[in-house]
Amino acid sequence: MQNLVQYRELIVTLAWKNVVVRYKQAYLGLIWTVAKPLMMMLIFSLMRVFIGIDSGGVPYPVLAYCALMPWMFFQESVSEGVNSVVGNAHLIRKVYFPREVFPLTAVATKVVEFAINFCILLGLMLYFRMVPGAQALWVPLILLYTILAALMLALVGAAINVYYRDIGQMLPVLISLLMYASPVIYPLQLVQHKLLEQQAAGPWSDLLYTLYTANPLAGIIDAFQRIMLKGLAPDLHAMLPGMVVVAVCLPISYLIFKRAESHFADVI
Repeated sequence: MQNLVQYRELIVTLAWKNVVVRYKQAYLGLIWTVAKPLMMMLIFSLMRVFIGIDSGGVPYPVLAYCALMPWMFFQESVSEGVNSVVGNAHLIRKVYFPREVFPLTAVATKVVEFAINFCILLGLMLYFRMVPGAQALWVPLILLYTILAALMLALVGAAINVYYRDIGQMLPVLISLLMYASPVIYPLQLVQHKLLEQQAAGPWSDLLYTLYTANPLAGIIDAFQRIMLKGLAPDLHAMLPGMVVVAVCLPISYLIFKRAESHFADVI
């Protein structure tokens, strides 16, 4: 942690460079940042016509977009974080600084896209005559939690990817499949209704719900929807299993990264 504080200016510089390179004279890149979640929102809204997902009285397009916003931030942060060390091999061979700077920078860069999507969410809410309440003050803390969850996978993935390059291709695909085990298309309320109220899985219902919410994205997405669309505080009961997973696995992921770090220059 002391090294990261010492090299904080480098992190800011690299993150700003990534943002400038991504958007300078790259109009399609900016359009894609805006268009991708909007297109997915429209697809989910069309699916809802046939599936009949209960949105709990909230306009479904806003509900879906509010779920896609943290999901896409997480997915793309992990994908770029995993490839960040290999993608900066030229710097690793030339000069020493903490290599965790690269996954951190990859995640920090995605905060800009999150801010853009957040502005679009506010526009959608105004269109549907919805105004965020005081609970929206939770957003920075939930975003910080999302960053930690992304780093949990990005650090260990980046370390393994140096030695086994297939990880850089495989992990993003596996992460994309995680969307179906997260309340993106459907709200967490439906899972709670089926497992906690109806006990749809019998004696296994409570255990299955705990395993479902051990996915940090379950609590994160639900929290964003609650604080932005319903004016409610985050459901800490739903977030707790995922928070335990992040609290346990993030330090382990960091230790794995630091242990592999000394050999990066030789292998890469």
